[in-house]
Amino acid sequence: MKLQSFIVFLFALFFVAQAVPMGETNAQRMSRGLAPLKPRNLGKGSAVEFARRAGPSSTPGSCSTGPVQCCNKVVKASNPAAGLLLGLLGIVLGDLNTLVGLTCSPISVIGAGGNSCSAQTVCCENNSFNGLINIGCSPISL
Repeated sequence: MKLQSFIVFLFALFFVAQAVPMGETNAQRMSRGLAPLKPRNLGKGSAVEFARRAGPSSTPGSCSTGPVQCCNKVVKASNPAAGLLLGLLGIVLGDLNTLVGLTCSPISVIGAGGNSCSAQTVCCENNSFNGLINIGCSPISL
């Protein structure tokens, strides 16, 4: 009896599975007069939607730590001239590969025509020494 019930169940399952259309497109459904199916991922975002986006790149010629500086010389803190100035000012840097600007003056990016820099334009983190030495500089182009 159990075997006969099991066979009847498999037979019914086979016919039910045959009745469900597999891979039918909306065009095929509409040609038969049926309404199109709803999208499968309705209300769900795709993986691209939730992907992490990169932040905007910095604007060329901009400086978030103060005005753009025009330095006569940009060297590493290990340079003897920079080391002498740092020592005289009592500044101790942990990283001797830090770039420092020597004899710097602020320039205006808007008025770059009259205030153009003939040396190196940089953006520095610490500009508190009246242009004698600026610490943590990064070269930028205007």
